[in-house]
Amino acid sequence: MFDRRSSNAAFDESENKEAVVLVHLNFNDINFKESEQEFIELVNSTGAEVATIVHGKRRVPDSKFYAGKGKVDEIREHVLASGATVVIFNHELSPSQERNLEEKIQCRVIARTGLILDIFARRARSHEGKLQVELAQLKHMSTRLVRGWTHLERQKGGIGLRGPGETQLETDRRLLGHRIKSLKKRLSKVRSQREQGRRSRQKADVPVVSLVGYTNMGKSTLFNRMTSSDVYADDRLFATLDPTLRRLKLMKTQGLVLADTVGFIRKLPHDLVESFSSTLEETRSAALLLHIVDAGSSEREELLEHVNEVLHKIDADEVPQVIVCTKIDKTDDHEARIDRDKDGKIWRVWLSAQSGEGIDLLRQVLSENFPEESS
Repeated sequence: MFDRRSSNAAFDESENKEAVVLVHLNFNDINFKESEQEFIELVNSTGAEVATIVHGKRRVPDSKFYAGKGKVDEIREHVLASGATVVIFNHELSPSQERNLEEKIQCRVIARTGLILDIFARRARSHEGKLQVELAQLKHMSTRLVRGWTHLERQKGGIGLRGPGETQLETDRRLLGHRIKSLKKRLSKVRSQREQGRRSRQKADVPVVSLVGYTNMGKSTLFNRMTSSDVYADDRLFATLDPTLRRLKLMKTQGLVLADTVGFIRKLPHDLVESFSSTLEETRSAALLLHIVDAGSSEREELLEHVNEVLHKIDADEVPQVIVCTKIDKTDDHEARIDRDKDGKIWRVWLSAQSGEGIDLLRQVLSENFPEESS
């Protein structure tokens, strides 16, 4: 019998790639193909090996299994044939749907949020980032708490914690609640320290320029190019999770701070946006946003819209922004240039962070927005 206690960790940390079966159902979504490509990239970011992708078309989700009973049987067959140990849905599943699917398929079932949380857990490097990830994980898991949480007792001593007549589930929920409360308290201290640093920069009148954009657009590569830093950059979703700030002083500009932040994706769960609110605080308080987008992407305008939707959610949509079209070295149009509006104000710049072409134009953008203060 399948044991749900093994489902707390999304993927095994072994050298052998874990085989997974993906499920992507079409509910008349006009962005179905693009959503699937992002889904595959998310799974690849975990290091798992995709055994197969199961498709289906429905008008509405099934209340019990999300997918129809026949489709669940098909998924089960693929699991048996491939030896897969995890089934991942590119959808949000209710706790009961996850349980029903696991009992029917007899292996772990993970929804989209669980997949993203697994990637976040792998990417977090700083103390704050790890606390944020754990908090988001526990909040997510608390809605799926059924049994198998006795390992939490060992963190608190275990003996003597259970109240009179209290069930194991009640005990586990209480322990989980204590842990969430503790994490929130620790995060509050970290956020206070970050806020002190932010106030110090504001007091010193040092503007913050924040890099924002869809994940895997080359933000960290551009950040490294501009600041001569060595922030980790890779062709994977969420390669950067923790915010990084560096001083930036250019000719004819006042002193600046450049901030590299976590990338956004489609349908970023609200709970994750909330959990990483302090990480995104640099974006809210920035003097200027550099909105990074792939110049050669056929989805360029759509991705710009997705990011602007998230900026609206975090109350950063009123911050002035300049669109930075990167990766022009991979397009037919290799010209680095600046686009201005009818009033002569810069609204877009074209460059390649990889080759360095057009970086001087970005410096010009910053010089015009933050001219050197006359003495």
